[in-house]
Amino acid sequence: MFSAFERFVAFRYLRAKRQEGFISVITWFSLIGIALGVATLIVVMSVMNGFREELFSKVLGLNGHLNVYAMSGSITQYDDLRAKIAEVPDVISATPIIEAQALITKDGSASGAYVRGMSLEAIKERPSIAQRIQAGSLDDFSGSTIAIGSRMAQRLGLSVGDSLTLISPVSKSTVFGSAPRMKAYTIGAIFDVGMFEYDNSFIFMPLPAAQAFFSLGDDVTAIEIFVKDPQNLRTVRKDIIEAASHVTSDTLRLLDWQQSNSSFFTALQVEREVMFLILTLIILVAAFNIISSLIMLVKDKGRDIAILRTMGADKGMVMRIFFLNGSFIGITGTVIGLVLGLLVAHNIEALRQVLQFVTGTDPFAAEVYLLTRMPSVVDTFDVVRIVCLALFLSLGATLYPSWKAAKLDPVEALRYE
Repeated sequence: MFSAFERFVAFRYLRAKRQEGFISVITWFSLIGIALGVATLIVVMSVMNGFREELFSKVLGLNGHLNVYAMSGSITQYDDLRAKIAEVPDVISATPIIEAQALITKDGSASGAYVRGMSLEAIKERPSIAQRIQAGSLDDFSGSTIAIGSRMAQRLGLSVGDSLTLISPVSKSTVFGSAPRMKAYTIGAIFDVGMFEYDNSFIFMPLPAAQAFFSLGDDVTAIEIFVKDPQNLRTVRKDIIEAASHVTSDTLRLLDWQQSNSSFFTALQVEREVMFLILTLIILVAAFNIISSLIMLVKDKGRDIAILRTMGADKGMVMRIFFLNGSFIGITGTVIGLVLGLLVAHNIEALRQVLQFVTGTDPFAAEVYLLTRMPSVVDTFDVVRIVCLALFLSLGATLYPSWKAAKLDPVEALRYE
């Protein structure tokens, strides 16, 4: 496509002479701008992908893909309902649970907590809990023994074997009237799932203890369901509703993870696309720098262009020379940005730790960003999209200056020489 002569002239123009130093500076700024734009886009998109994947795995690792609730009150005779739902195709498990809020007190301080009552077998089937025990053991998970998150233990100064008082919103009757139910529980295990919200506010309690504490008798508040494909719930929802209708006449409510977290994941997706558009402006600015540097180069090389035309070079050859000149800037900047972006994206957590050590501050506070480590997942489609965008903008930026160079009239260029 490009002859040896065209390549020689184009690369010769890249090596600016002393009087062309300003043009060379703009050229280097254009190359650096494209490289930084591509690298920044790759890193940001990878971190956003990592956020979504980490939050998705944490949320679905601790919460069911679908939950069955009673329209009002609790679910009675849940064993038959659970067994019938477990027979539905594509259902992995159906677990009766109790979900409720409570107040925790320790040495005069109080805060809210989210209590989840489950059987020991159900907790051991959750790798996000069973495999993330930081202290203690789940073998003691029975009676008045509970499991709490690492952030809660750190905040309240608790360790395995200590006691924690819970206050239930369900009141009990006494000779003096109604009073909130209070009970002290022993901490048998401390877990660390890596998500601040769960580690700071979740308490897991044996199912019989939760039924007694919240005065539910033999009832539960929900049946938690895990399915094979959480991304495609339409068919399995219908099957679960049909199965439940054959067991109980009570009015039930089925809520899936998409409905429970729709606003959260939608906001994350919108933020991802907006960040992509905003950071694309970096590449766009660099592309405009390519236009300005090439226009200045064309004006400076007007005499050379005229001589080339008088020696037999046609308009296409002149256009290809300057197109090749600008393309080198765009392609080189894109390649440098690609390599730099991939290196940073694959080592973002190590870089965060180095920055935290140097500055003495945590730039990725778990209280703000919910996760305890900075995630990064490089998506091939995103990388290809970013590279194609950078090449399109940078190569497109060379067209107008190259066209102007090809249109230059040799007579006018040499008139005052």
